[in-house]
Amino acid sequence: MTADTATGTMHIGELAEKTGLSLRTIRHYDEIGLLKASGRTEGGFRLYTQEDLSRLILIRRMKPLGFSLEEMIELLKVIDILQGGESGSDNPEVREELGNFIRLAVERREKLQQQLKMADEFLDLLRRQ
Repeated sequence: MTADTATGTMHIGELAEKTGLSLRTIRHYDEIGLLKASGRTEGGFRLYTQEDLSRLILIRRMKPLGFSLEEMIELLKVIDILQGGESGSDNPEVREELGNFIRLAVERREKLQQQLKMADEFLDLLRRQ
């Protein structure tokens, strides 16, 4: 299945190909509300937009930092409020919640950097054998 150039939509297979995620993962994200399909064909196939692709890429970038699905849903809600121009975008609580996610991401990134450094040291030890 390929993208529908007339409507700018794509089927789940193309979305999976562009993101490197499995069809099963994308379907699961739909089922739990993390990434709902923007529409359906007459045959019931999921249709996704470029915006959906961008959102899925954002979700994919959260995965290496160990965000749970629940955390991803909460963060996407915050992002939707801030990008949607809703009255909540000026809400200090929403900004604070975003700040908390940023701090958490920074902490997790630093932990990954430490793990990568240890892995590099381990490889150096092996190579010296």
